[in-house]
Amino acid sequence: MMASDELRKSLKELLGRLNIDTICVEHPQVFTVEEMMPHVSHLNGMVTKNLFLKDKKKKSLWLLSVRHDRQVNLSDVAKRLGLGGGNLRLAEESLMLDKLKVGQGCATALSIFCDEEQSVKVVLDSDLTSGGHERIYFHPMTNSATMGLKPDDLLRFLRDTKHEPIILNFV
Repeated sequence: MMASDELRKSLKELLGRLNIDTICVEHPQVFTVEEMMPHVSHLNGMVTKNLFLKDKKKKSLWLLSVRHDRQVNLSDVAKRLGLGGGNLRLAEESLMLDKLKVGQGCATALSIFCDEEQSVKVVLDSDLTSGGHERIYFHPMTNSATMGLKPDDLLRFLRDTKHEPIILNFV
């Protein structure tokens, strides 16, 4: 497995090939949105909260990215995805390391480029793509930095990695 520095470099190269303009803020390692906010509150745009999930019945994998201030009801999300209530759970870190090459606190929509088999489905909060935000922010393969990109560029990045996102309204 590649080290996070190498993965971050690979991500940056991919974003460069796609002509995606990003801004990046380095900060101490953080494991929760609450820990991160003091370091990114000055940025224009929306910070995200990301969950790597699995469906216990179908064994499918999901990466959910929502506004950082959303309350997420996994049972409701599961029903809306047609999985049946109560079937979505946080996936084990070993599965995240295998599929996205990142550990706890680092799974974001930007890590999806590591899922070359397209085995992880991406679910986005509709507010991230159509909420009028200048940029949306994710960890770039490490939880000691936060990277912002324009909503349209995020969609282009996901589609380029063959991960057509499912857009859900969380209001």
